[in-house]
Amino acid sequence: MTSSLPGRDGAPTPKLIATDLDGTLLRDDKSVSPRTVAALAAAEAAGIEVFFVTGRPARWMDVVSDHVHGHGLAICANGAAVVDLHSGGTFLEVRPLERPTALDVVHRLREAAPGSSFAVELTTGIHYEPLYPPFFLDPGATVAIAEKLLYEEAPGAAAPVLKLLAQHPELDPDAFLALARGAAGDRASFTRSSPTALLEVSGLGVSKASTLAHCCAERGITAEEVVAFGDMPNDIEMLNWAGRSYAMGNAHPDVVTAASGRTVANNEDGVAVVIEEILAGL
Repeated sequence: MTSSLPGRDGAPTPKLIATDLDGTLLRDDKSVSPRTVAALAAAEAAGIEVFFVTGRPARWMDVVSDHVHGHGLAICANGAAVVDLHSGGTFLEVRPLERPTALDVVHRLREAAPGSSFAVELTTGIHYEPLYPPFFLDPGATVAIAEKLLYEEAPGAAAPVLKLLAQHPELDPDAFLALARGAAGDRASFTRSSPTALLEVSGLGVSKASTLAHCCAERGITAEEVVAFGDMPNDIEMLNWAGRSYAMGNAHPDVVTAASGRTVANNEDGVAVVIEEILAGL
């Protein structure tokens, strides 16, 4: 399958490329292929900025730290943080999930989906409940119930919460997402990027799209001048917002519906394929 360029006739010259990482820019082994490295460098050499826009926390950005060009900014934690990769992940902006809101979400999900377990992603690291299955064991993590993890003796004094994670051992991932949005969608933003029933909860209105829109506005870049790539539900708002957007060949069906174009899978360098076509057309 080759990529299909939407809006090529008369489309504005792209000024910014916004790409997800896992399942999109990265191959399944979490590497960045030489072809993709070359395409990213060529885009920036042509005057097109590249933003990494990911659900990953800043401390997991080492996978692309060797491929940062130009500005070196990344949007992490589904829009909850803007970080400077040139300085090792310094937080430039944080859009936190307030702790009382996170507690309310925990209580609502415990009632709506018994068996849910939680983790709390802070600017300083992750902490999780005893039943929560962490991706990586973090020696600095506190293991306790969510109510304790979110408690702060002096309100406003603790590290900001970037996102709450909720996991369920039995529910279908999309069904869990719909259930959570029904139970607490008025309090926070819910999405997912894992193939398992693992939800990511951010402050109300916080998403990859809203933070990207803010960063673009600061640079005088319009949505029509942005090309975006993604593969999972946490990319949908961003793909809807961007003037040109691409679902990967391995994308979730809802992502395919949201995007205005489609490229080949992440393991086939789908992002690089489109960038090369864009540069060839300039």
